[in-house]
Amino acid sequence: MRALPEDPQLRDLVRLARSRTVSRRTVLAGAAAAGAALTLAACAPFRSISNRPVAAKDHSATVKSMIWANWPLYLDQDSKKHYPTLQNFEKQSGIHVAYDIAVNDNTSYYADVKERLALGKDISADTVCLTDWMVSQWIELGYAQKLNHANIPNLANLSPELRKPDFDPGRNYSVPWQSGFAGLCWNKDEVPGGLKQVSDLWAPALKGRVSALSEWRDTVGLVMMEHGVDISGKSWGDTQFNKAIAELTTHIHDGQFHDIQGNSYVDDLKKGKTVAGIVWSGDVETLNAELGSEKFAFVIPESGGTLWSDNFLVPVGSQEKSNAEKLINFYYEPEIAATVAAYVNYITPVEGAKEAIAKISPELVDDQLIFPNAETLAKVHIFRTLDQAEQTRYQTTFQGMLLGA
Repeated sequence: MRALPEDPQLRDLVRLARSRTVSRRTVLAGAAAAGAALTLAACAPFRSISNRPVAAKDHSATVKSMIWANWPLYLDQDSKKHYPTLQNFEKQSGIHVAYDIAVNDNTSYYADVKERLALGKDISADTVCLTDWMVSQWIELGYAQKLNHANIPNLANLSPELRKPDFDPGRNYSVPWQSGFAGLCWNKDEVPGGLKQVSDLWAPALKGRVSALSEWRDTVGLVMMEHGVDISGKSWGDTQFNKAIAELTTHIHDGQFHDIQGNSYVDDLKKGKTVAGIVWSGDVETLNAELGSEKFAFVIPESGGTLWSDNFLVPVGSQEKSNAEKLINFYYEPEIAATVAAYVNYITPVEGAKEAIAKISPELVDDQLIFPNAETLAKVHIFRTLDQAEQTRYQTTFQGMLLGA
């Protein structure tokens, strides 16, 4: 392991990271929350196609530029709104990177680019970070280029737990960017006894003050796990899914929920409109940082939480694939990964980042939401990859539940 560079900029950046007040998922104004119609419409495009698009020719040898599309507030940023690690990459590589905050939601982003993807055309992104389930669809449809691992030697630093997802066992098309958990959060003053299971949210004292996520794999997944279902396995189907939907529907009709929504749940927690709910891990840390106290707690339910990742992809129409691979390789340097993780408050997929950050901010080393140990990881599961029929059916069922509430 190389020693962490004695770079005052890196040290200042990590200190800044600990005082920031928002996270990548805190600012999503996603289509899932804004419009069920858009979400339902987006189910349809995932069909088998006979003619897969052909990958564009790589011009990286002569074109020293690229575009990186990502979610809001998902990269280290200084007080001047610059991206220090990205600037370092540009200096080292000679490649100019246009950083485009274009992904506000998996579904809405896909809706914007799907027609160009189907034709193998440029989508104004040479790499884009999307969530596991969407990544699986791109790979299946031939919308992602096969990566040249020779250009990404630092892929050897990838955490073993993330090396063989069922949608891309060899990581031939995708490389994790950041990961996180879905679990339970509560206001310590309002819920002094805390929460242990999803069913604790159904307590009469919490009626009308509970939130859940409109990213249904997380909300439904947590309920299914409490029913004893291994969501990462293939032994479940419609029966188990619909049982979880029935439970949620009952509590929607009973008025237990304030809302099932996207990231506006953070604002509701701050304003006291809700006091408990199903949430994403990184948001709790940043919410407490904003408030300057440990007002909110987060726990993975005893029956298990979900683990998701957002992943680098190179779209089929990109002509700068090698440039993108060099970028990915750069962010798999342990000290660079540590800097980013400290800023975004999510799990780094890079082995060695924990040791790197110990030299700057040792208080972060034991933070289970950034550097989870084996015991923590044993409590979470990745929602299994669905086939196209299941994806459409379950998405439509969940949205139908919301529309019928």
